[in-house]
Amino acid sequence: MNYVKRILGGNIRQYVMIIALVVVVLIFEILTGGILLQPLNISNLIQQNAYVLILATGMLLCILTIGNIDLSVGSVVGFVGAISAILILKMGVPVGIAILLSLITGFIIGCWQGLWIAYIGVPAFIVTLGGQLIFRGLTMVVLQGTSLAPLPAEYNFLAAGFIPDITNIQGFNLLALLCGVIASILFIINETNKRRNRKKYNFEVTSIGVFIFKIFAITAAILAFSYALALYRGIPMVLVIVVLLVLIYTFITDKTIPGRHIYAYGGNPKAARLSGIKTNKVLFWVYVNMGVLTALAGVVFTGRLNSATPKGGYGFELDAIAACFIGGASTTGGIGTVVGAIVGGLLMGVLNNGMSIMGVSIDWQQAIKGFVLLIAVGFDVLSKSRAKG
Repeated sequence: MNYVKRILGGNIRQYVMIIALVVVVLIFEILTGGILLQPLNISNLIQQNAYVLILATGMLLCILTIGNIDLSVGSVVGFVGAISAILILKMGVPVGIAILLSLITGFIIGCWQGLWIAYIGVPAFIVTLGGQLIFRGLTMVVLQGTSLAPLPAEYNFLAAGFIPDITNIQGFNLLALLCGVIASILFIINETNKRRNRKKYNFEVTSIGVFIFKIFAITAAILAFSYALALYRGIPMVLVIVVLLVLIYTFITDKTIPGRHIYAYGGNPKAARLSGIKTNKVLFWVYVNMGVLTALAGVVFTGRLNSATPKGGYGFELDAIAACFIGGASTTGGIGTVVGAIVGGLLMGVLNNGMSIMGVSIDWQQAIKGFVLLIAVGFDVLSKSRAKG
């Protein structure tokens, strides 16, 4: 038992939600009679929850900075979607330029809110709550209370399109399977190198048996996932976007100086400031980044819906915040990973999808998701209190 605690103790936060996700998937696969893991439903699950995963990636960085959050992201999603629809449908702006202008809009919004938070000193909760009201109101103003639709196929491709296959095999997408094989090989090489480096510097590593089991389980999951995609229409474009974001932001948070500064600031702001870190600058760019990712989520959501609506993005901030905390982010900042936030978002997505297939009412869905969030945060608090004890 002591050996198990020693091996898993430092990694329990990393693994517990992955285990929970697997358990939830298996439960709903049984309860839905095998519908949950049908290839069509898996593709729908990805496309329906892509905006949450994009928002959760940015929200994680906000939470890392001493537990700050952004309550405005749902309203900004709706506002950016409205702006892009107006540019395309009413002003005749080409799709590519409209998307670029939408992202620039998110950048400006991020700068606006980051200025108030980082340099004027207004608490992030107040600034983003004000932003929530401002941009929800502006969305109603620019849309004049009506929806704009339909949007061009080129615009919708980001949210609902699929990467073309390299062959013409009927009913099977070879590119999806090949990508799964390549991803599995890269994962094995990366994990092997990480283990070798840890041993080289005399850091503790898991036993060879645990390591092999981890490699086998995750590789099997990647291959099964890619095979399911191959049986439908292949790789959704939005999946490519999410994977690229995960890789980029994992690299930034783990391997770069700005990433280390974010964790240092969240761990101890005073110590970070005394060590020479420009904490105001860190906080400012975290919210600028949140603005850009929110704009991207707005484009994806509007494309998925094929319409810009006054109520677009309603409640999205709660899904993104819940995804981060369920994925292991700490309420006090300084702890959390991009992969954890993605796992938390997927868990929420599976809960929504599975309960919808079973015909569970929206009221009960909200209650169950709230209960899951409470358990996740409670686990964080208890684990911290035990560590101090």
